[in-house]
Amino acid sequence: MNVLFAGGGTGGHLYPALAIARALVAANPEVKPFFIGAQRGVERTVLPTTEFPHELLDLHPLYRQRPWQNWRTLRSSTGAWRRISELGPGALVATGGYAAGIALAVAARRRVPIVIQEQNSFPGLTVRTFARRAAQIHLGFPEARARLRLGPRTQLFATGNPIEPPPTPGERRLRVDASAAWGFADPARPVVLIFGGSQGSAAINAVVAEWLKEREVTRGGVNVIWATGPSTYDRYAALDAPDVRVRPYIAPMRDAYSASTLAVARAGAMTTAELSAWGLPSVLVPLPTAAADHQTANARAIAADGAAVMIEQRELTPSTLGNTIHSLLTDERRLDGMRSATLRRARPDAAQNIAGHILELLCLK
Repeated sequence: MNVLFAGGGTGGHLYPALAIARALVAANPEVKPFFIGAQRGVERTVLPTTEFPHELLDLHPLYRQRPWQNWRTLRSSTGAWRRISELGPGALVATGGYAAGIALAVAARRRVPIVIQEQNSFPGLTVRTFARRAAQIHLGFPEARARLRLGPRTQLFATGNPIEPPPTPGERRLRVDASAAWGFADPARPVVLIFGGSQGSAAINAVVAEWLKEREVTRGGVNVIWATGPSTYDRYAALDAPDVRVRPYIAPMRDAYSASTLAVARAGAMTTAELSAWGLPSVLVPLPTAAADHQTANARAIAADGAAVMIEQRELTPSTLGNTIHSLLTDERRLDGMRSATLRRARPDAAQNIAGHILELLCLK
């Protein structure tokens, strides 16, 4: 049974699709995933390294500000139509972004059952457009339901975002042991994990650098794991110290999550899903230029649950960062409450649950 996957442009759309595809194959080897992606998206480098067959097409977004260029968008539907005709898929699984939009339009025309996985609390334009046509919609944030118009037969599931689940409690390393593996002089100190996504964050990095230079971190008795992003690592590498580990990129992230007491991060859907699964309280600094400001919507939803503190980027300074970290790490009761709140949002088995519902749709379960 062929199942077509479409979603990309960014890792936030592609990696959920890969997690679902792998869960489907693990649950039923009869399922044969095939990926459609954009030649200019992140999938051009990621998909060739995976086990899945794929085709990269000259896909384009809808040019709302430059409508005279939409002929490119219409032309790109030809390749998607051809591939869907050849495969005759039992379903199309779309995870958002312009790479999914064209495939969704073709699938709707050909009456291929549509499954949508929406990562954010504010659904993107593609998802909002095709929600009424979907057989199933799987939400990373239950708050997204209020912004969707469903069809009469659309099934809605608050399954969470599909991520690599953390180890079970019995398999997880003790935090102090995981901290010692980073070579800290005093691994018993609380560890603050700071990162801005795979490419880092220039705004967060600049504030963190000033905070470290003021040595508030040392006075506060805190260890820091800081992922700057590859492009700016050389600028900040000299700040590495016995209580500060500066890295361009962290992979696998579980080595950092297992050592950490608190995270400072952006509010992307997959980042927040991982923080929830690991039960890690966080200070979220949403990216203000994200599409439809969806990261702010994500951060507000999580903060409203008591699982995080949100600081808007324009309000992020070395003093606000240092004061927020200090106030949290010196209030164990509040931290415990945040841990409980973030674990309530956790859906570590999201990929498996989504796969189960898709197999029911395909009559393979």
